[in-house]
Amino acid sequence: MGFTTQTFLFLFFPACMLTYLIVDRLSCLGSFGNILTRLRFKDIVLILFSFGFYMWTIGTDGFRLLAYTIMLYFIAQGLHCFKTCPKINSQKFLRWFFYGSIALLLVCLIYFKYTGFIVVTFNRVFSTQYSFGSILAPLGISFITFSAISYLADIYRQKATPGSLIDCLLYITFFPKVVSGPIVLWKDFQQQISNRKMSLDLSVDGINLIMIGFAKKILLADVFGNCLAKIGVDNLDSITILGTIVLYFLQIYYDFAGYSDIAIGLSKLFGFSFSDNFNFPYRSKSISEFWRRWHISLGAWFREYVYFPLGGSRVSKLKTLRNLAIVFALTGIWHGAGWNYIIWGAINAIAVVFERLLQNNKCYIKTPSWIKYSITMLIVMLFWQFFRFQGVGDILNMFKMLFDTTKSVYLTWQYHFDLQIIAFAVIGILGATILGSPRITAIYHKFVAKSWGYVIQEIVLILLFVLAILFMINSTYSPFIYFQY
Repeated sequence: MGFTTQTFLFLFFPACMLTYLIVDRLSCLGSFGNILTRLRFKDIVLILFSFGFYMWTIGTDGFRLLAYTIMLYFIAQGLHCFKTCPKINSQKFLRWFFYGSIALLLVCLIYFKYTGFIVVTFNRVFSTQYSFGSILAPLGISFITFSAISYLADIYRQKATPGSLIDCLLYITFFPKVVSGPIVLWKDFQQQISNRKMSLDLSVDGINLIMIGFAKKILLADVFGNCLAKIGVDNLDSITILGTIVLYFLQIYYDFAGYSDIAIGLSKLFGFSFSDNFNFPYRSKSISEFWRRWHISLGAWFREYVYFPLGGSRVSKLKTLRNLAIVFALTGIWHGAGWNYIIWGAINAIAVVFERLLQNNKCYIKTPSWIKYSITMLIVMLFWQFFRFQGVGDILNMFKMLFDTTKSVYLTWQYHFDLQIIAFAVIGILGATILGSPRITAIYHKFVAKSWGYVIQEIVLILLFVLAILFMINSTYSPFIYFQY
């Protein structure tokens, strides 16, 4: 069940929100309310609905997630006990217990997500014929694993406590973030569990983000995705291939940014305030800047639990470059089990290391911003194709066709791209770039600061939301791209 489905919008979400609001109001009723508060009925409601959301797609996954979370909680309790009990506070034992626990979480991730790829690769390299039955990985296993690691790491470093089992269940299963993030660190989430309050301002912000997210996903990402699905990949002229590259460049951004907006907006309705996951990444003038703007929560996770523990930039220049390379290589592997993801991660690692080597170079500093921007976007645009195609051969074939001007085709770009899709693409490009301009942002804030400007904004958002719902009802459901990670 995705956010942009009729089941979620008209059944699940209203039922969840209504139940939560009723319990929230009852919690204010004297002694009876105090009992509900002590028993944490609001959090229990969220946990139950979160499991319902998660189990909607594959029912058995919910039971696996429950067992996984309970196991995680008892590991955390053991870690906290060993850390705080003076009689057994052995640093060596603690270190082994912590890293052993992290290894266990990673083994689960590797087993479900990478075993098939490892076996196939081993067979190809060593000409063996080992077989391995297909395994259906639990939904959102990568995001769940990173949340679990954050939970244990923050406890080990004494930046947070394990909390109660309800805290742990709420953190891992919270339905706005369980499938595709954003990846919220445990130390940040725990601070909000008991302190969160529903407010009018937070709720309005949340509803606005939900409407924006629906517009991004349904009116833009799905339109681009449907066009790409109709075009296919064979017998295309160079202009059509270039057009598909641009459309996927836009689709993957609006798809994931739309999901993140909806997830963060839903969280606000329940009193949780999470940081933005995107900050106009297609305005970046370097790959390094791009990764500070794209999937911000993933970058924060890697900085907190990989880059900084390795020494970050506080070590020698060579080790700093090594740390950067490790982070981006792991980023590629995290996204999926396939050589396309590994190559994509390696390309990002090389680009970031290369930029770090050039950052003090006079020629690089004097290079006009538009040249840096053009090169960065060209790299991002071309190598998003490693996400679009699963086989490296398909990607190479696409690049070959892109530069082959001698081939004959039956249908040219005029057939595939009508005025409507071109108009949507122009809107998508402007929305991903121009709207992030500091000057445009300043004008926007001045505009909505006035009461009539704010009313106009809300009317526009409501109209876009209604239009998105009409599109959703009259089209087949297109799942979010990042659901597979």
